[in-house]
Order: sequence, then C-alpha cells, then structure tokens
Amino acid sequence: MLQARDTRSSILRRELPQLMKLAIPVVMAELGWMAMGVVDTIMVGKISAAAIGAVALGNMLFNCIGVMSIALLLGLDTLIAQSFGAGDIDDCNHSLRQGVWMATGIGPLLLMAMVLIVPASGMLGMHPDVEVLAVPYAAVLAWSVLPLAFYAAFRRYLQATNIVRPVMVAFLTANVINAAANWVLIHGELGFPALGVTGAAWATILARAYLALFLFVVLVLRERHKPTQLFHWEPPDPVRIAALLRLGIPAAGHIFLEIAVFAAATALAARFPPVALAAHEVALNNASLTYMVPLGISSAAAVRVGQAVGRGDAAGASIAGWTAILTGVSFMAFASAVLILIPARILRIYTPDAAVISFGVPLLYAAAAFQLFDGAQVVSTGALRGLGDTKTPFWANVIGYWILGLPVGAWLCFRGGYGVLGLWAGLTLGLIAAAAVLLARWRVRARRPI
Repeated sequence: MLQARDTRSSILRRELPQLMKLAIPVVMAELGWMAMGVVDTIMVGKISAAAIGAVALGNMLFNCIGVMSIALLLGLDTLIAQSFGAGDIDDCNHSLRQGVWMATGIGPLLLMAMVLIVPASGMLGMHPDVEVLAVPYAAVLAWSVLPLAFYAAFRRYLQATNIVRPVMVAFLTANVINAAANWVLIHGELGFPALGVTGAAWATILARAYLALFLFVVLVLRERHKPTQLFHWEPPDPVRIAALLRLGIPAAGHIFLEIAVFAAATALAARFPPVALAAHEVALNNASLTYMVPLGISSAAAVRVGQAVGRGDAAGASIAGWTAILTGVSFMAFASAVLILIPARILRIYTPDAAVISFGVPLLYAAAAFQLFDGAQVVSTGALRGLGDTKTPFWANVIGYWILGLPVGAWLCFRGGYGVLGLWAGLTLGLIAAAAVLLARWRVRARRPI
C-alpha cells in the first residue's frame, strides 16, 4: 500500500510540471482570446452604456453559431493526441488534413446560418437603443467564422503535438492588431471613417484572419525544418471525418448549450434598461476572463490524458486528469477571493458610470460564488475528452443549465423580483449541478481510462 502511494506521488510530481509546460501557453492563448472581447468592451464603453450592451449581444449572436466552427473540430484533440502518444505522426497528419476538409465545409455553412439568424435577432426583445447597434455589429462579425474554422484545425494539431508556444504568440500579437484596428475604426483615426461599434467588428475580423494565417505559417516553417509529409494531398476520408464528427458533434452541442444559456441570460437581461444590461455584461466579462484559465488547463488535460491513452498508460491518464482538475479548482479559488475583495475596482476598469458599478457589484459576488464549480466542470470536460468521452459533458449541460439553472434563474428574475441578480443565482445552481455530474463521471472513468 505504501509503495503504491509512493508511486502515485512520484507520477504526480512528474505530471504537474509537464501539465504546466503545456497549460501555461494555452492559458495565455485563451486569455488572449478573451482579451479581444474585453478590449472591445472597454473601447466602445467610451461611446455609451448602450454600446457595451450592443457588443455583448452581438458577440452572443456570433458565439451561438460562429463558435461552432471551433467546437466541431474538438475531436482533433482526442485523435491527434492519442496518435501522438502512440508515436504515429502519419496518423496525426491525416487527422489534420481531414480537419482542414471539415473546416472548408463548416465555415460557409455557419456563415449562411448567421446571415439568416442575425436579421431576426430583434425578436429577442432587446432594448431599442441596444438593438440599433447590436444587429449591424453581429452582421459584420459573422464573416470572421471563415478564418476561425481553419484557425481551429491548425491550433488543435499544434496543441496535441505539444507545440503550444506559437499559439500563445499568435494571440498576443493578434491583440495588438485588434486594439490598433479598434482605435482606427471605432473613432475614425488616420483618415478612416468613424464606424463606431461596427468598427470593433471589422477589427475582430482582421485579428481572427491573422490568427489563422499565423498558425498556417508556423506549420509551413515546421514542415520545412522537419518534413513529415504534413501537406501531402489526399481527398476527404469519410471514415476519419465520421470519427471526428462522432467526437465533435457532442462537444459542439455541449459548448453550444453552455454559450446559449449565458446568451439566453443576456437576452433576458436586455429586457431591463441599458444600465442593468451593461452591468451584466461587465460582470460576465470578468467571469469569462477567469474562466479562460481553467479552459486552457482543460485543453492541456485533453492532450495529456489523450497522449497517455495512446501510450497505453492507464495510471498516467488518471493522474493527468486529476492533476489538471485540482490545478484548475485551485486557481478559481484564488479568482473567487479577488472578485469578493475588490469588486468596485474591477468594475471601474470598464466604466466610470456609478450606476453601472452599483448594479455590477452584487453580480460579481454571484460570479465569485460559482468560480470553483465552473473550474471543476470545464477541466473535467477536457479530461473526459482526452478519453474520447464528449457525450457526458453534453448531457451534464442539458441537466445543469437548461433543466435546472435557466428556469430557476428566470423565475427568480421576473417572478421572484430579484432582477438580473436572480439570473445569476440560477446559473450558479446550474454550474454546481453540471460540476457534480462531470466529476462523478471522471471518477468512474479514471479507474479504467484505457
């Protein structure tokens, strides 16, 4: 028994540095993704509270459909990581090429879906001052789905083969491009027309196209340095694409449901005056910002668990998953403390509006309450994806968010008289339920991961 404990402890000491070596650049990349939205919110916040709400709802419309270009390709995490763990680089390359074929089809289809949905978004019942800005913003932003699909395929391959630093560098530099383009296009600097909120959407398109191009160049340079026939021509492989879809569709469903529940909460918050919606958006931005850290750890968990499965290392897969979960939860405990201690200071970063700050402080307290559960559920999702289980997170979201969290939140908001704060209370309850389901499932699967 003592020898077994020493063995597990030894594996843990070896696993944590390996996990962090992979996770830190991925976390930085996720923070870079989130930073684009934060910068957009801050820069349009100088226009009006309605502009903040417009960016929130425009991104909500995009995320419900456009982010599926990333989500449907998450199966690459599992297949490439497991092949890499088994030492089969040819199969890794085969998966990427088929992922590119998928991206070629996914991007235009999702763009068409957004073109149809955005004009109908006025039916959400948003405030007229917000709607007049949000709809054109979302219509422009829809075009960024095309480069995002290819970026997703390139990124999954790089991460799953332990090449993560270029992903981080891509986001750091893309944020510079986004901020500069915002400055030029929102306010009309350097002779460009002042496009207002829509200018932020054009800046985001430019930054996302840059991301896809940057990672493609990385792959080209890597192939020249160490040839692996990565760019060998091959037609679509129905068997591999079907395997990717079997993993990707539940993963996309999970992400869609998670995004959609917060989108639905934002749509409900949009029924209140712009000040309340702005407070909701600022608080949601902060909760999303802290979420990026365990989300990055989740991606690292998928890779580490998948590689261990590929090697046939059952103990290593289990330790990799538990190490990632504990790391993610520990960070979120720290984030929760920060949100509780300095809520007003955080809100002032976004807006000097005293009314928005007053509305926002209780919402940050609510965000602090669900940090631990949010971290646990997202990292568990990554660990399960490394094993090839993408269905459990989907059903956990159905139960936690849609059967429990959103109905309770809506009741507290409108019938209970708690307003936007009631929505957040319901979402917290949903996160607790989802985290409990996912941790229980991981505990079972970790005992027999291969």
